[in-house]
Amino acid sequence: MNDAPATSRTPDAAAIIQQLDWSKQGGLVPAVVQDASTLRVLMLGYMDRAAVQATCDSGHVTFFSRSRQRLWTKGETSGHYLDLVSIEVDCDADTLLVQVAPHGPTCHLGRASCFPSAPGSFLAELDALIGARERNRPPGSYTTRLFEGGVRRIAQKVGEEGVETALAAVAQDDSALLGEAADLVYHLQVLLRARGLSLQDAVAVLRERHTPG
Repeated sequence: MNDAPATSRTPDAAAIIQQLDWSKQGGLVPAVVQDASTLRVLMLGYMDRAAVQATCDSGHVTFFSRSRQRLWTKGETSGHYLDLVSIEVDCDADTLLVQVAPHGPTCHLGRASCFPSAPGSFLAELDALIGARERNRPPGSYTTRLFEGGVRRIAQKVGEEGVETALAAVAQDDSALLGEAADLVYHLQVLLRARGLSLQDAVAVLRERHTPG
């Protein structure tokens, strides 16, 4: 399965354009770009009406370049496209939050984000890495060996790590408990991937169960 969340439907460009107040910055609005999987902020760009329309039509995030005075699609030269997942207008109707599935680094310096220390979900990054290990099976990788052992062997490891975590909770110090808990989470992610699922799928179930308040 795809590591990035899929777009549930094509955003309505006309509705988004209609919601925005284009008068504040000369026909442009800032667009905060966020990785939909890790939630890391990747970059800030600007869009005009045509960029919003092009983004929704193509599924590749497109900006208005203030220096070049033209539309440009992120990745048009590097191939590092930003696949559109969703667009949201803020409460003042003058800024966009654009969630994406990035293809490669976003920053021109080769970094994942233009903001070097931008926080994100490490578990989501680890889940994507495990998914890549499942597909590519690099030799010498412990994760590869787990996948090649099959679902039953991985499930056994999850059971072992669960018992060790429980024992550490009642008989060992915090450091030991944290170490066993980390092993359990990792092996659980491998097991989900071995079944064609992901950590995001489990999180979605938790979200459905959650009752605010």
